[in-house]
Amino acid sequence: MEYAKDLSIVISLYNEEESLPELISWIEAVMTANSYNYEIIMVDDGSTDGSWKHVRELSAKNPAIRGISFRRNYGKSAALYHGFAAAQGRVVVTMDADLQDSPEEIPELYRMVTEEGWDIVSGWKKQRFDNKLTKNLPSKLYNWTARKVTGIHLHDMNCGLKAYRNEVVKNIEVYGEMHRYIPYLAKNAGFGRITEKPVQHQKRKYGVSKFGLERFVNGLLDLISLWFLSRFGKKPMHFFGFTGILMFLTGGFLALWVIVEKLIQQANGLTFRPVADQPLFYLALVAVLLGVQLFLAGFICEMISRNSSERNNYKIREEF
Repeated sequence: MEYAKDLSIVISLYNEEESLPELISWIEAVMTANSYNYEIIMVDDGSTDGSWKHVRELSAKNPAIRGISFRRNYGKSAALYHGFAAAQGRVVVTMDADLQDSPEEIPELYRMVTEEGWDIVSGWKKQRFDNKLTKNLPSKLYNWTARKVTGIHLHDMNCGLKAYRNEVVKNIEVYGEMHRYIPYLAKNAGFGRITEKPVQHQKRKYGVSKFGLERFVNGLLDLISLWFLSRFGKKPMHFFGFTGILMFLTGGFLALWVIVEKLIQQANGLTFRPVADQPLFYLALVAVLLGVQLFLAGFICEMISRNSSERNNYKIREEF
């Protein structure tokens, strides 16, 4: 397949006016040194400072720079979604605008995709300069959890510096806050050749981080959602139906056991507790009701899934 560019660099930015001139100058130096036919797609995620003005000025000096500006802040996933849609390069590289990602890593990332055949090469900030208590330790726990759930052995799933084959970004949909799990989205779309490369981490030079500790909590919730959708998105009855039947049978068995035990004790003249006085009986009834509700929820979800326009959206590698 022919591509208009060798390389597309997608940069999501939000209130980074101080770093943009230095970042673009750095990228241009690397591109010139390696003779790349490239484009830089800068997506302004609703900045309230002078970031968009700088993008316009930089684009006037360098036609390879393209700009997309949101009317308000939608988040990094939305920015990457539009950047990926616009990318024309054989290899698509994403990086942050805060100068913490080094453009000098790009040539090796490009080589690993084009020569070694990887679908995704993810950066690994092996040596970080962030606060160890508020960022490093939560990041290690987050990445350990992500590895266990996704089965993708990356040390830094959330690293902004990544390289993709063009086909990968054109076959995934990044939404919500799922930019953290693009490798997992790609794996679920059939792109399983994923690796990582240790990259240099720079200290933030200007401004402040736009992400707080809440991103780790949100990231965990998004991971659970994504795992569930990848496993049961097209077959919800397999989860809700199975769980519902299991709870219904368990509750029914316990209720029957309580009733039979009472009847046996009564028939033998033994002291017995009325069924209605036993907490286990009410727990059993709750389990039965929850089982019925889960089964019905699975049935409804199955009907929705069967009528969804996405029900037969399968990724085809090749056809002849």
